[in-house]
Amino acid sequence: MENYPKHYCGVFGVYGHPNAAELAYYGLYALQHRGQESAGIVACDGRQFREYKRMGLVSQIFTGEILHDLVGHMAVGHTRYSTTGSSHLRNAQPLTGDGKRGQIAIAHNGNLTNAAKLREELEAGGAIFTTTVDSEIILHLLCQPSVGGNENNLLQTVRRLEGAYSLVIMTEQEMIGVRDPFGFRPLCLGRLDEGWVLASESCALDLISARFERDIEPGEIVIIDKNGPRSLQAFPAHTARAFCIFEYVYFARPDSNIAGRNIYKVRVEMGREMAREHPLEADLVIPVPDSGNCAALGYSLESGIPFEMAFVRNHYVGRSFLQPSQLIRDFDVRVKLNLITELVKGKRVIVVDDSIVRGTTCQARVNNLKEAGATEVHVLVSCPPHMNPCVYGIDFPDRRKLMAANHTIDEIRRYLSADSLAYLSEAGMVRATGLPANAFCMACYNGKYPVPYDPQMDKHIMERRRARIESLSEGIEKEKLQITLL
Repeated sequence: MENYPKHYCGVFGVYGHPNAAELAYYGLYALQHRGQESAGIVACDGRQFREYKRMGLVSQIFTGEILHDLVGHMAVGHTRYSTTGSSHLRNAQPLTGDGKRGQIAIAHNGNLTNAAKLREELEAGGAIFTTTVDSEIILHLLCQPSVGGNENNLLQTVRRLEGAYSLVIMTEQEMIGVRDPFGFRPLCLGRLDEGWVLASESCALDLISARFERDIEPGEIVIIDKNGPRSLQAFPAHTARAFCIFEYVYFARPDSNIAGRNIYKVRVEMGREMAREHPLEADLVIPVPDSGNCAALGYSLESGIPFEMAFVRNHYVGRSFLQPSQLIRDFDVRVKLNLITELVKGKRVIVVDDSIVRGTTCQARVNNLKEAGATEVHVLVSCPPHMNPCVYGIDFPDRRKLMAANHTIDEIRRYLSADSLAYLSEAGMVRATGLPANAFCMACYNGKYPVPYDPQMDKHIMERRRARIESLSEGIEKEKLQITLL
């Protein structure tokens, strides 16, 4: 939804299967929720890379004929939402390169916090970039035969990266999975007959009937070749972990399992925690589909208040060619969810959502309910208030655009026109996962960033790059003018 946090990316890899590209297609189909802007697959038969990337949804991009041409027993796939880098075909992944060590393809989920610094360093050494994504930095680093006079290898490259990254890398002979030492993003390993699979979430394994083997550990490199997988630890052992807790709240599919926890069960437990923390008297509990479904069910089960699906989701929302604001108030909201008036008229309603970022969508929901005759509307959110931007790959806006960072809870309640508003506490959210608090990154809630970053350095470098681009553009325009005058 427009005012909800956007998804980031899904990665998928297959090794040792004759229909690798087709399996990658189905894997990306299962990971479509992680990115809807572009998708791509690169296949390899041990010698030649064949690739296909386009803007759009997985089902719109690939046909049977296209997949048939992606020959090979290995394939890597990617479905993307832009976090670093604009929404453009040149930024679609997997990215490919051909260096001294041969061909390589890379699919990346996450965001590097030292991307600007590394890119500046590479450009100073003569590297030419064709995209604006930080994933290309990793590709350039992997293709460097040496660094500082020493032979460069995968371990050295990975150790130069800072921030969040789950990678699937394909060479002419290997498939490689890499996870950053804090484990920000998920990545798992599966088995299919004699082949092996890497995926962002276990739901992608289920669709192709692959057997879940295990999660890739934080800081681990898994190399898969003809002898099967072998594991390397790229970093010294440490206890610090920072898995993005918003995966449990919103991003991951309910049928996925991460760190031994089923997402559906965790979200239901978050709803139960809300009922314990914020007991209310009401007639109905209703979710905002689909992200609020599990938490609303949990609240209903714990409180005993009946659960109803009063909002009906339209799964076939397309592009609007008219100016809907002139025709239907709140069109962009109503076209996605329609309310069953008969269920809420004359009722005290609790509406459950997973987050309030900017607040405009939630405000429209409350207005819909009151217009339909609900006597009271109480809003519950199954996570704490979002107070800070994410620098690790989620499209949370800066603090100026975050509702909770600039207003008190009561001010937000009045803006929403709700009778009450409450958020799940940080402690309650963590309890619902069954994991310790130090296993998670919760910077968007509490401002504690596990990997330091320097926004001023990024801003400085980006301003210098923008100045160069503007200077080059001015030079081109002057040349055009001179040619015209001649």
